[in-house]
Amino acid sequence: MRSFDLTPLLRSSIGFDDLFRMTESLARTDQSSQGYPPYNIAKVGEDEYRIELAVAGFAPEDLDIVVQDRTLTVTGRANEKEDGVEYLHRGIAKRAFERQFRLADTVKVTGARYHDGLLVIELKREIPEHMRPRKIRIEASGSPTTIESRAEAEEEPATARRIPVESKQAGDKAA
Repeated sequence: MRSFDLTPLLRSSIGFDDLFRMTESLARTDQSSQGYPPYNIAKVGEDEYRIELAVAGFAPEDLDIVVQDRTLTVTGRANEKEDGVEYLHRGIAKRAFERQFRLADTVKVTGARYHDGLLVIELKREIPEHMRPRKIRIEASGSPTTIESRAEAEEEPATARRIPVESKQAGDKAA
């Protein structure tokens, strides 16, 4: 197993402690348990996502979905009901599982449904007002201006130059 020294990154990064902890935990994760149950993650809109887990053989009451500390945990309990049936081959896995997904601060679980052996979990990214992009005013020569108005100000002299040339030509024709 490789070990990564993240110390150089920690010295020059501020506020990324969770990212580094997550990277370290991924390096320590047992890869044998990562294949079951299979799942898809889909982006279904600008700020909407969907996780689909193939949980054939599980009833909705055998499944739990918990969000705690920005971690979405899906747990399946294997209820071995033998209904008097003797299986010669059991190809549909019905073993207990726990699958975890790390969520960003801005991602919320909006709902879940179970249909035809698929557990579908709906997610939505909600960006709070304080995290949305905002314009920063730039103060130049004692008067505050925005970046956009500064760009417009640079275009104005070119427009102002064209107007006198056109009026000069009109004045030359009249004279």
